Amino acid sequence: METMDVETATKAVNGKPTLPTRRVAIIISRGSLDGVYPGLIMANGARMEGIDAMLFFTFWGMDAITEKRMDHLHVATVGNPSMHIPTWLGGIPGMSAFATSMMSKEMEKLDIPPVREFIQMIHDSGGEIYACKASVDMFHLKKEDFCAEVDDIITVGDFYEKSDGAQIIFT
Repeated sequence: METMDVETATKAVNGKPTLPTRRVAIIISRGSLDGVYPGLIMANGARMEGIDAMLFFTFWGMDAITEKRMDHLHVATVGNPSMHIPTWLGGIPGMSAFATSMMSKEMEKLDIPPVREFIQMIHDSGGEIYACKASVDMFHLKKEDFCAEVDDIITVGDFYEKSDGAQIIFT
């Protein structure tokens, strides 16, 4: 990636210098609670800093924008090395529900909103939200299956066009 100093990157609009538009395009491909929140937090943080943000949900990440699933995401306990527990322990019935409850309580203490509210906040602040057409087709979903904040279902080509010039972040 080419870098340049601020003076070189500065443009003039109406005779006044401005910095180039800052943009991020965040890809969310995991549907677990711990897979969705990093992208939501980054998108919300970007919008709070005046940075254009676009979220692109693909594969299991679409659970976060699917109306029937978005309020029921769980923490993945099996095969998750970051849980710091043996895989067999993560597979005990109720372990995922317990971990999800604990994580939800900690996020609530930090005033981090639930997924549905977070997506609404990001969208209301000007963030763009898209579902991946290939994944939508693969899972036999339709636009009506998604929450109202989803702007559109787009192809990967559309994603690249819309994210041109943005920093692409994969969570």
